[in-house]
Amino acid sequence: MHESSDVIIVGGGPCGSFTALNLAKLGCNVNVFEEHREIGVPSHCAGHLAIKGLQLLGLYPLPQEIVENTFYGVTVHSPKGSKLCIRYSSPVTCAVNRVLFDKYIAGMAEKYGAEYFLNSIVESLVIEDGFVNGVVVRCKEAEEKISAKLVVDAEGVSSRILRQAGLFTSSRYSIVKSVQAEVANVKDMDTDMVEVFLSRDYSPGFYAWLMPKQDGNAKVGLAAKIGNPRELLRKLVHKHPTASKKLRKAKILHTSFHSIPLGGLIPKAYSDGFLVVGDAASQVKPTTGGGVVFGMTCAKIAAEVVYRALCEENFSCDFLYAYQKQCEKMLGSEVKVMLRIRKMVDTLPDDKLDDVITFCAKIGLDKTLQNFEDIDFQGRSLFHMLWNPRMSTALFYFLISYLFANR
Repeated sequence: MHESSDVIIVGGGPCGSFTALNLAKLGCNVNVFEEHREIGVPSHCAGHLAIKGLQLLGLYPLPQEIVENTFYGVTVHSPKGSKLCIRYSSPVTCAVNRVLFDKYIAGMAEKYGAEYFLNSIVESLVIEDGFVNGVVVRCKEAEEKISAKLVVDAEGVSSRILRQAGLFTSSRYSIVKSVQAEVANVKDMDTDMVEVFLSRDYSPGFYAWLMPKQDGNAKVGLAAKIGNPRELLRKLVHKHPTASKKLRKAKILHTSFHSIPLGGLIPKAYSDGFLVVGDAASQVKPTTGGGVVFGMTCAKIAAEVVYRALCEENFSCDFLYAYQKQCEKMLGSEVKVMLRIRKMVDTLPDDKLDDVITFCAKIGLDKTLQNFEDIDFQGRSLFHMLWNPRMSTALFYFLISYLFANR
């Protein structure tokens, strides 16, 4: 193991590996420490990614074996069984095998010279004179101090070393707990559409989903602010008026659990000699919980700022502030819009939510949403559609429903 490097990255998930890839391309010496024995394992995420977002990152098309399916849109089911079906003329999202996807990004980083150390747990940061300049790594019960000019935290939602750096983590009140299962023997699936189920009874504070795979199986999951995700999933499978018809006889092949931060970007994702990317920095869409594209977008920004810091030998908080500034410029307004939407939806009781979806379907909002420009950058897309009569009518109805629900 190297005793020093230019950059240490904690975590070999897609955000950590994409940071490593972009730094390695620039000729930086990068070490990635991953606590698990294998990249991508265990897999927590459903792997539902926007194709346009991947294209903007230079990652699409992906190798065929990674893509489990492509989707032309989404069918949103209301609590009482109404639905709004939004179908595009070409695929807009894809489901990826997250284990293979993570390995693919890491493999490219290694190809350009990044070095990976598996089964290596970063126990703590090394801080001297207020600057982070390394980590203490435990591997096979032995601890070793590894120095670096800069450390990037990509450890995920646990945010353990983020706290060691004295930075604020996501509020526990903004975190939802999710369960993801792969299932066989699902009935009546529309194989090129994702299905979303909204209801406080089954996924309070979020939603449930069903994603078909090309092999005939499917991914089903949900997230919730309260309640036991495992019990909620069992309830969804057996009692939901729509989902149960498809899932009642399904066989669960395996399940995984994960927490998702929905509170928006943390207020400060940098300090002297230290940057934070991905879920640890809450670079996640509050509306859908998707964090891969947002996190990798910020990982690319992080790599550019780190490279400039290395060139100028300046790892101060003042210099690294450029990372925070660029991330907020790219995502800040988007996240604020999504946070407002998430908070408003969360306050609607099921009967009001059912009324909103029924109304949107009645006025033909699905036709308008076919022009939704960007699934990841939802705020921009909504702004461009504000003057559409159907959209303005739907938003007005949604606002009135929200106001009357909170009187």
